[in-house]
Amino acid sequence: MIYLQVFLVGLVFSFIGSIPPGTLNLCVLQLGLEKKIGAALRFALAVSIIEYPYAWIAVEFEKWITSSPAVIENFQLLTAVVMTIIGLLNIWAARKPTNFTTRFNESGFRRGLVLSLLNPMAIPFWIGITAYLKAQGWIDLSSPLKLHLYIFGTSIGAMILLVLFTYLAHRLSAYVTQSKFVKLVPGLTLLALGIYAFIRYLL
Repeated sequence: MIYLQVFLVGLVFSFIGSIPPGTLNLCVLQLGLEKKIGAALRFALAVSIIEYPYAWIAVEFEKWITSSPAVIENFQLLTAVVMTIIGLLNIWAARKPTNFTTRFNESGFRRGLVLSLLNPMAIPFWIGITAYLKAQGWIDLSSPLKLHLYIFGTSIGAMILLVLFTYLAHRLSAYVTQSKFVKLVPGLTLLALGIYAFIRYLL
């Protein structure tokens, strides 16, 4: 029962933590709206794969990372840079698609891997969440099995949410015209989030 609890806690908090707008869920929403279900599912799989090592790094190196505020600040700066660049690339690709951007956007899995690797904010997120869950006594990561069940839960939780987003967006696509404005929305949102992250970092 304890092992199942560790897995489920990781899954639930990963699901909840993936809801706020971000690079990954906006991209999967875009794929769903464009009715590219296969690419969106491959994207979700890639994201869940990368979530595993990032969550493991957060748990294993929690004390070292939290002891250096500069590390967390650099994560925030990196996120601001990545969101801004990806936002601009999304806008550019929607307005002037090339063979490379078309192949990259439709590949799903490769796109998910690249964007997940460039989005390491999962690390500070899991540092904070794991510390909180430990303090509340909701998880016990005293054995390697418990640790990896918890981390596996985080991967599954992220994948479930992205798959849900995919099918919700696919259902909505019937009511959304295939205009260029719709394709620009994810890029504009990411650009706005990137600028907001820069402002927070500078202030």
